[in-house]
Amino acid sequence: MHKTHQPIDSEAFLQDQIAYYRARAGEYDEWFLRQGRYDRDARENERWFADVAHLRRALDDFAPTGNVLELACGTGLWTEQLLCHATRITAVDASPEVLALNQQRLQSDRVAYVQADLFQWQPTERYDVVFFSFWLSHVPAQRFARFWQTVAHALHDNGRVFFIDSRHVESSTAKDHQLAPIESQIQERRLNDGRTYQIVKIFYEPTELHAALSQLGWQSTIQRTATYFLYGSALRK
Repeated sequence: MHKTHQPIDSEAFLQDQIAYYRARAGEYDEWFLRQGRYDRDARENERWFADVAHLRRALDDFAPTGNVLELACGTGLWTEQLLCHATRITAVDASPEVLALNQQRLQSDRVAYVQADLFQWQPTERYDVVFFSFWLSHVPAQRFARFWQTVAHALHDNGRVFFIDSRHVESSTAKDHQLAPIESQIQERRLNDGRTYQIVKIFYEPTELHAALSQLGWQSTIQRTATYFLYGSALRK
């Protein structure tokens, strides 16, 4: 079991979070595809995939065109859709294992891969769109403002942001997981082999997140799907 008594914004805690996603790389898609421990009953799975379809329509409507930066790109489940719109993508993730899976899935010369800790990485160019899915909830509250500053530095003057994240719904996680209370900023996660890790997981309500972004100089529109997800877009004011 991987446990830490470090503050959740400490390097030790965040490195353990990276270790979890590196170890989980080969089984990550099971969560999204509702396979194995994530396969709920037919009704719950139907609700899940209906919400995923809602997200995909919303992203297509947003139309992430031009030069796109994807933060915490993972195995490519969203990179693939971004590529339908983008001229070019820079995909950044701390895990070399998920980057390899992403590259294998897309096999595109229009995607450039960068392995980097997102709490340390800084953009070296400007982008038309910054996209991240299921990442903002892993950013400790103490690093929220700094993260959005990094996003701002990555954008052209009229650049746009699109993001997706989770809502606090028990059936969203594995059948052998139990979500910690919504006010907790830490969740315990288990791999298929039984290893457990602690990760940062902050569940936002749209009004709360909108207000926090407004204080940082962002104009945002944030919505929810029927059950499982939150998504939104943002521009600098």
